[in-house]
Amino acid sequence: MTTPGDPSDASGALTDAARRDGTGDPLAVRLASTTSLIERMTAIAAFVGLLVGTAMVVRPFVTGILFGGILAIATWPLREALVRHGRSTALAATLLLLAAIATIGMPAVFLAPGLAERLVRGLQQAQTYFAGMPEPPAWLAKIPFIEQPLRQLWGDLADPTSVVQEVWKTYSGEVQRALVEIARAFAEGIFQLLVSLAVATLFWLRGDVLARMMQEIAVRLGGATAGAALDSAADSVRGVAYGIVGTAAVQAGVMTFGLLLAGVPGAGVLGFVTMLIALSQFGILLVIIWGGAAWWLFGLGHTGWAIFIVVWGVMVSTVDNVIRPWLVSFGAALPLTLIFFGVLGGFLAFGFLGLFIGPTLLGVFFNMLDAWRRAAVPPTATPTTTTAPAVPTHGTPVPPVK
Repeated sequence: MTTPGDPSDASGALTDAARRDGTGDPLAVRLASTTSLIERMTAIAAFVGLLVGTAMVVRPFVTGILFGGILAIATWPLREALVRHGRSTALAATLLLLAAIATIGMPAVFLAPGLAERLVRGLQQAQTYFAGMPEPPAWLAKIPFIEQPLRQLWGDLADPTSVVQEVWKTYSGEVQRALVEIARAFAEGIFQLLVSLAVATLFWLRGDVLARMMQEIAVRLGGATAGAALDSAADSVRGVAYGIVGTAAVQAGVMTFGLLLAGVPGAGVLGFVTMLIALSQFGILLVIIWGGAAWWLFGLGHTGWAIFIVVWGVMVSTVDNVIRPWLVSFGAALPLTLIFFGVLGGFLAFGFLGLFIGPTLLGVFFNMLDAWRRAAVPPTATPTTTTAPAVPTHGTPVPPVK
């Protein structure tokens, strides 16, 4: 407790005076500044330590959290529609969770066990088939225009010394290892998928509060521009989810249905590979799926089903040109190059779920950067109507001509 005339009280008053007008004891001023700096540095160090600790805790679940957020944002319009039609938020979240389990969770759990073995076995069966291919069938000569190229391709596939066979022998091991790696990443992603469903359910339940909090934080950090960028990020998520992932899912589902109708074994695995190819934006490679299935059916003498698979496969390979523009219209359009690198980089960084997370993150970054750029560019000035000067006539002023 200080008394009047206490030196410490005088020192504090002197320091305050020095801070106000720059006069007083220089040592006291330096001491006060040093103390304030130490306090700020301590607070910053504590905050950084808190961030590091939080990151370490969340790190094992980052993939699931990201995918869950993407899933929630992509399905948010559906959740809002359910609430508008009188459903409670709890019921809407339950319905969306059941739909996600039926369309994502159950197929993933069904495919994960033994996926690598089935992919390798299918590859080995293809190698065995091409090693002992029969003579080209008689009906091949009846196909107009492409009969000769088909005969040449058949001969190249059947000839062990052909360029096609040599290339296949050279790279078949790499293809097999790549398929095994994808299957392993898919199996490891099951846990993250469960985490993502839990995160998405939390968003569906409390999304209004979370969205408002994120908007307030964005505006607090970056003003109105950051708030607009956050809205642009949501559009980017929906653009990728609808235009890229949605299109790939439709193509995979339609391809699987056609293969099941034709009685092709391993239709589920082939549908999974179809989705991977569609996500990579190399749609031309889908001919490997339906072309191989048609070839197998031709070899068994099922000509009708083989022709059906060819027609079906061509339809699946081209349907993205119709579906993607329509689906992208619900979100934000993204460059295909960005999507391609997002798919590959996402897989390397996050595993199987990174196939969806990668292009989404790049799309969000691209559109937020574009929103920030547009906010910095002043709007184009609109031409204004000029007013002609008034000219006096006989001493009477003339009103301006507009």
